[in-house]
Amino acid sequence: MFGRLRSYFSNDLAIDLGTANTLIYVRDKGIILNEPSVVAIRQEFGARGGRNILAVGMEAKRMLGRTPGSIQAIRPMKDGVIADFTVTGEMLKYFIRKVHERRIFQPSPRIVICVPCGSTQVERRAIRESAQKAGASEVYLIEEPMAAAIGADLPIAEPTGSMVLDIGGGTSEVGVISLGGLVYSTSLRIAGDKMDEAIISYVRRKYGLLIGEATAEKIKKDIGTAWQNSEVRQMEVKGRHIADGVPRSLVLNSKEVHLALSEGLAGIVAAIRLALEQTPPELGADIAEKGLVVTGGGALLRDIDRMLMEETGLPIVITDDPLTCVARGCGRALQEMDVLGDVFAYE
Repeated sequence: MFGRLRSYFSNDLAIDLGTANTLIYVRDKGIILNEPSVVAIRQEFGARGGRNILAVGMEAKRMLGRTPGSIQAIRPMKDGVIADFTVTGEMLKYFIRKVHERRIFQPSPRIVICVPCGSTQVERRAIRESAQKAGASEVYLIEEPMAAAIGADLPIAEPTGSMVLDIGGGTSEVGVISLGGLVYSTSLRIAGDKMDEAIISYVRRKYGLLIGEATAEKIKKDIGTAWQNSEVRQMEVKGRHIADGVPRSLVLNSKEVHLALSEGLAGIVAAIRLALEQTPPELGADIAEKGLVVTGGGALLRDIDRMLMEETGLPIVITDDPLTCVARGCGRALQEMDVLGDVFAYE
């Protein structure tokens, strides 16, 4: 009875638990939390040494790469799944409490969480248990391509083919949807994080300069491009020179960034082509007419639509506000649970 009372005083939530960012959609209110999936932990030494949570979200992200030995800023999600179960549970608990502040009772909401379509039963169970540990009364899982399609207002329930590409922080998801189900889906571990790593590796290999994740992300956002014929842009990059160990700077241009990203982008294009090969001809004809819908943070990479159009021959549609598309779709699935009951994933 007490549990029912707690859930009555809690708002139901839809959570896009991403590798890079966590977004929370509250029923009837929309997205009210968008914070980095980063946790700062202080390591206590001595006989009773343990780990204490120091900061979560935006505050913790500012500490990445800048912490002393006793503090660790970590990302508990890796490639779209849980890498550190305990820390993920604490992060979820913090975000849920932040959404439910000023409540008398500890919140016990119903929660819908997005999972990569390629995640295993063990990984899904870990996400479910993490949410239950954070205080959820009921947990529902929805696969990311389905949530992206709902968020993009595609006609998922109709007997027509819709294709989505969701490029997130840890995974890129390709899905073909018809009649409320996934006809074909695949999950790649090539996404925003791998693009950052590719830039770090390129700068180190070509110029002997070490740069951090935050710098690589800034390079990708400011001058990164997916298309070889994009307008050339430049920016100054600062880092530590490997040979002499002192800070140095250099000017990097967008042609070089495209070269660094080309291998990862080729992997995404190959996954789209494979999906088209595996799609039944009737649905393929629908996709050729309506095009491929691109969402997620990777959709913001400059000229990605031109590159995909050139490589696949499909019309390309970038969704409005691609960063929040999956969270909005997850929220709509929560709001219309009675109508969209078939879209949820079961272990």
